[in-house]
Amino acid sequence: MKEALSSPMKALVAGSLLEHQSMDVKVSVASCLCEITRITAPEAPYSDEELKGVFQCIVSSLENLSDKSSRFYDKRVSILDSISKVRSCIIMLDLECYDLIVKMFEHFLNAVRDHHHGIAFSLMVNIMALVLEESKDISLDMLKPFLKSVKNNKEGILPVARKLGEEVIKKFADKIQPYLNKAMTNLNKAMTNLNDSLAHYSQVLTYVCEGTTHFAENNAEVLRCRKRLSILRRQ
Repeated sequence: MKEALSSPMKALVAGSLLEHQSMDVKVSVASCLCEITRITAPEAPYSDEELKGVFQCIVSSLENLSDKSSRFYDKRVSILDSISKVRSCIIMLDLECYDLIVKMFEHFLNAVRDHHHGIAFSLMVNIMALVLEESKDISLDMLKPFLKSVKNNKEGILPVARKLGEEVIKKFADKIQPYLNKAMTNLNKAMTNLNDSLAHYSQVLTYVCEGTTHFAENNAEVLRCRKRLSILRRQ
């Protein structure tokens, strides 16, 4: 099988295709690359350097995922499906393509729309969750897209993007709690304490930083959680 794929595999990573300026070409190439990755899994189909270019192409092809009217919309969803099922996003971690991972997160949170509820929404959650699950260390840069999406009254953030960010945060609350606490401290040094800064974000962030697995939506309960957290921080 690999011998039969040899010629198209080489052609796809030629600079003229990987770096093509046409988004239509990028999506088509990315779709083919995902299929090759699926067929050759668990073996990597290319060298490390070639894979970096491959993932650059795949991530850039997802930039306009919001455009459901595009004739390439279904291909973009199929790319999401392939990344999720093959778990190819983990290879980006192995290759230390951290900037590319952050860019992928940003694409998802910027492009998600109400019509993505269902398969596309779940695939985006799964992909981001996979990356966080397999990360040995979660950097502030990796968390920034999520924090931006769940910040209260943030201009340009759609409710569905907020929900996407919350879903991923809740999914790995236990693992990312210490990283979120550190991130909130670094991002809000001007605040008097962490409790003050949390007031500017989704209720979900309060529960995660406090270490509870119950994500209530009751405002009174949220205030009680924030008060307890403030007391604990001063002890």
